[in-house]
Amino acid sequence: MLLSGTSMEQGGGSVTPVLSVRNLSTSFRVNDEWRTVVRNISFDVAPRETVAIVGESGSGKSVTSLSIMRLLPKNSSRIEGQVFLNGRELLSLQEEQMRRVRGKDISMIFQEPMTSLNPIFPIGKQIAEALTVHTDISNADAKKEVIRLLEKVRIPNASSRFDEYPHQFSGGMRQRVMIAMALAARPKLLIADEPTTALDVTIQGQILDLIKVLQEEEGMSVLFITHDMGVVAEVADRTIVMYRGDAVETGETGDIFHRGQHPYTRALLSAVPRLGSMGERKLPLRFPIVDIKTGEQMPLADVTDTVGKGKTPILDVKDLTTRFDIHSGLFGRKSGAVHAVEKVSFDLFPGETLSLVGESGCGKSTTGRSVTRLITPTSGEVTLDGYEVMKLDQPTLRQMRRSIQMVFQDPFASLNPRMSVGSAVMEPYVEHSLGTKQQARDKAASLMEKVGLSADMMKRFPHEFSGGQRQRIAIARALMLDPKIIVADEAVSALDVSIKAQVCNLLLDLQQSLNLAFLFISHDMAVVERVSHRVAVMYLGEIVEIGPRAAVFENPQHPYTKKLMSAVPVPDPSRRRIKRNMSTDEIKSPIRPVNYVPPKREYREVSAGHVVQVA
Repeated sequence: MLLSGTSMEQGGGSVTPVLSVRNLSTSFRVNDEWRTVVRNISFDVAPRETVAIVGESGSGKSVTSLSIMRLLPKNSSRIEGQVFLNGRELLSLQEEQMRRVRGKDISMIFQEPMTSLNPIFPIGKQIAEALTVHTDISNADAKKEVIRLLEKVRIPNASSRFDEYPHQFSGGMRQRVMIAMALAARPKLLIADEPTTALDVTIQGQILDLIKVLQEEEGMSVLFITHDMGVVAEVADRTIVMYRGDAVETGETGDIFHRGQHPYTRALLSAVPRLGSMGERKLPLRFPIVDIKTGEQMPLADVTDTVGKGKTPILDVKDLTTRFDIHSGLFGRKSGAVHAVEKVSFDLFPGETLSLVGESGCGKSTTGRSVTRLITPTSGEVTLDGYEVMKLDQPTLRQMRRSIQMVFQDPFASLNPRMSVGSAVMEPYVEHSLGTKQQARDKAASLMEKVGLSADMMKRFPHEFSGGQRQRIAIARALMLDPKIIVADEAVSALDVSIKAQVCNLLLDLQQSLNLAFLFISHDMAVVERVSHRVAVMYLGEIVEIGPRAAVFENPQHPYTKKLMSAVPVPDPSRRRIKRNMSTDEIKSPIRPVNYVPPKREYREVSAGHVVQVA
């Protein structure tokens, strides 16, 4: 990688890079002082090349991309250095000149498409605007081009969806709309800032395939920003590893993966779960943790068998059904129902982890909320620690919930921002009148230590903690009532890869010491393989396959299970040119008419405890 100049050697000749960044530094004004968050970053992106910037939250990778695009607030930010796009220096351009560059010569896809799309305009009109601003084109021709772009990004029935609004599209389809908008003026460089982080694994696979195909067809260069090393291996020719504002390692992606030198690079790679690495192993396995300062792997204790075999299940669910009525028309008559959970049955033993996996909308979170009665199920039987959950009145329901607690995906949303974390952790104990405030304080302090935080942090507020620390606080709060079951609803999905590994290890440690049972809800198949005893795969509200983790992962039977597994990014750079050719269809709707009667399902046993739905 060049660190100076504006040309690079390729195939024996000199090639002018599409993007050339030299000594880029970005600072933000904080309390009348300038704080530098990106320091002296230099790199090139060649024609048709994909360069990945990888690092965890706070590493400066997104700030780097926003600095290149000049999208940071002028009053509170300062950008220094040089940025050349096809030889043209961008940082010295007037704002009006830069506005003409954005969208035409350089485009950007953001992580959350719903915040980037205007909810009150049809998507066709929004994409057409990107064309009419940058090119001399009639409205009729713009519409034709938009439909062509929508077809190019594999949106079914593109012409009929031109006038639809963002809320009428799924998350994956909205991301496709954003890609179509970014490609409208045929830019030379596409910056993709975490474009797949919030997506299900199958949708992520489709988007990665799509970017590869479009890059080949359009001849674009791509600057890909992510914290997922599996994604980096699949898309990037070269990789830049960032840590706390510095580029700590750069090189060919294969070299980074196989011969990474910096301790932080090795820490990132060690934390990436590899699907299929568990083999016939029956018990969960802790994630390896590498010391960021030394690059040495920390010692890990073995996981022992905690499952209470032969005992009565702590949770027994039979034919659980949860539906949400849909009302429409002038008088609000019932016109249909969302069949969110349909005749789901499973059990959970003390000390066991049962994972529910599937895409968004499959009913896994609704299942978790239904067994806790946070949502009232339509029918079925739920027996939890001796309680018949469906028949409980409010006082007994409150008592039952001491046995089962939830840890949600977003800990910041589950913690009161005006309440100190100590008060938040103590609150369940105090509300259930289990002891004095001093006893609550002592127990909270003990649990803070148990989840890897210190007791003196209890006076702080949620905003003073990182995402991983907030999730640890949420886990400590869930443990205050000494529950026997914890429902972890996408509890690690939003975390950086190394923090995810630490939190998963914490959950395994707590299971060992407290004999906890986990209902682990996730769409991340590689993490599920690592932490589970058994796995249940959900599709359109039904369990289509369930069994011991080794049986399901080593011998998947249902087509949907196979589809989920084939979509998981593999952290192997040799697979970079491989495309999965996955179906681009949206997940089917669970909405059914009023008189709909679900078909009776049949199941067959593949091996001991491994059951699959017969198609």
